[in-house]
Amino acid sequence: MSAFPPQTQAFLDDLAAHNDRAWFAAHRADYEAAYLEPARAFVEAVAPELARIAPGIRAEPRIPGSIFRINRDTRFTRDRRPYKAHLDLWFWEGERRGAISGLYLRLTPDFVAIGAGANHLRRETLARYRAAVAAARPGAALAGIVAAVEDAGWDLGEPRLRRVPPDWRAAVDGDEARARLARRDALFAARREPAALATDAKRLVPACVEAWTQLAPLHRWLVEHVQ
Repeated sequence: MSAFPPQTQAFLDDLAAHNDRAWFAAHRADYEAAYLEPARAFVEAVAPELARIAPGIRAEPRIPGSIFRINRDTRFTRDRRPYKAHLDLWFWEGERRGAISGLYLRLTPDFVAIGAGANHLRRETLARYRAAVAAARPGAALAGIVAAVEDAGWDLGEPRLRRVPPDWRAAVDGDEARARLARRDALFAARREPAALATDAKRLVPACVEAWTQLAPLHRWLVEHVQ
């Protein structure tokens, strides 16, 4: 089994307190040893389990594969901090650039987040998503998947829109579950676990596998009907 050493969360905690390029340059070796190498080891350890959950899933122990860059894109934000004080891992199908959905893990000093789905749908993919929701068979299938995911305790958040967009109202009229889905511009399920899970070699991989198994139908629906 693979878990992260305590140094990973300690590094992220220190980075949050000293989020500047000079500090990072002085602690580059810590980044390599406490962040990058454990992330690679985790991806390699979980890859065979992921292949059983979702055949075709891609688990690449590199940046920018399953390991997200630690650098923040500060071009379009007032927040000028150059680094993310968390570690993100992602597993997807198809070409990474065009992937809509994925299985996800985030480590922070304070919690571990596990999730799956699409956290943002742009215009073209959003249109495909709503068309699938509006169609009787895939829309009903997704409504059932979402109900099971929510019953299992996963948080999907509230739809961003208060009303179904006009072009889709007639298709989902009278079907509250599909109408609620049509009001979304993202479909992502997640939950937080205690920070100690990250360092628990006996529990981390099994906990992730159990979670991703529950979320795999949501991921597969998005891949089939939107991606």
